[in-house]
Amino acid sequence: MGELFTFFGVISENHTYLFMSHMLLTALIVIMLAKMATKSLKVVPGGTQNLMEAYLQGVVAMGSDVMGREKAMRYLPLVATLGLFIGIANLIGVIPGFEAPSAFLDFTLALALIVFIYYNFEGIRRNGVVEYFKHFMGPVWWLAWLMFPIEIVSHISRIVSLSFRLFGNVKGDDMFLMVMLMLAPWLLPMIPFALLSFMALLQAFIFMMLTYVYLGGAVTLHEESL
Repeated sequence: MGELFTFFGVISENHTYLFMSHMLLTALIVIMLAKMATKSLKVVPGGTQNLMEAYLQGVVAMGSDVMGREKAMRYLPLVATLGLFIGIANLIGVIPGFEAPSAFLDFTLALALIVFIYYNFEGIRRNGVVEYFKHFMGPVWWLAWLMFPIEIVSHISRIVSLSFRLFGNVKGDDMFLMVMLMLAPWLLPMIPFALLSFMALLQAFIFMMLTYVYLGGAVTLHEESL
């Protein structure tokens, strides 16, 4: 977004440069948080370790409601990493002088493709190719010719849904913040800042929940057929 001042934009306004610089900054913050949380692990956690453990327990609890605790733990590394990465990426955009990497469609589309490819891979790996694609045909065999293409389109549309939901919400938040900073003094937008921070975390939560839902639907086919 060229109208919005960014510190990195002082060097260049190139779209790719702005996207990569803010994405790398996000990755650096996530790595630093992980290092701080694990550098001196204690039985009684404190500081960053306590914060990260609470976060991981929350992610497991979220996944347990969808697919059970055992499966939620299995996919915890993927979902928790996505949530932390997206959450930090969204929050960066709330800070004046920075732009959220998730306000770039390149970022959200890449994450959506990762989730799409992975949950289909897991579904095939755990159920077999035939069994996995068999559930695309629906419960009534004589409607398989209709249900199969509908299911394929439905699954592909998840890429659009995941990527554009996150991109659209964060892009809209960035534009709202830009307008607030142009119209109001620095102290006045405190309430919008708090609201945008909440929305940034909410979008990360939604992305994690949908990832668990898609994974749960892909790996539990044999249980559904029992």
